[in-house]
Amino acid sequence: MGGMARRRAPRSAPASSRTAPAACPCGSPAPYPEHCGKLHAGGVAARAEDLMRARYSAFVVGDEAYLRRSWHPDTCPPVIGLDGGTRWEGLEIEASERGSAFHQDGTVTFRARYREGGAPGALHERSRFTRVGGEWVYVDGDFLD
Repeated sequence: MGGMARRRAPRSAPASSRTAPAACPCGSPAPYPEHCGKLHAGGVAARAEDLMRARYSAFVVGDEAYLRRSWHPDTCPPVIGLDGGTRWEGLEIEASERGSAFHQDGTVTFRARYREGGAPGALHERSRFTRVGGEWVYVDGDFLD
């Protein structure tokens, strides 16, 4: 996902303590194993938006290894630190610019809803992506609210 861990952002429980969901957390009608789960298992995102959705799903299922692999090496923090106190409840893609197979960079604007300590919240971000070695990676983002 975007840089949700960069700003004391809410996080999910580690993958080892969670089971893979049947439905894809990113909102795709495809099942998790056939959608974001493929990218978590080593697949390559075709578009920046696909990477954004897979990163969101990685926060939901607690896949820190995928978050690290999909983060630009120059901007990836030394510690991502997922936290089980946050429950991610939904992703809305508001805009996706560039970021196709024909581009080297792109942006995705999204809103991710969560609940932390029983209180609802939302992360609104415009994330920047680029290609490294031909694969999409998250660079950074601007918080919009």
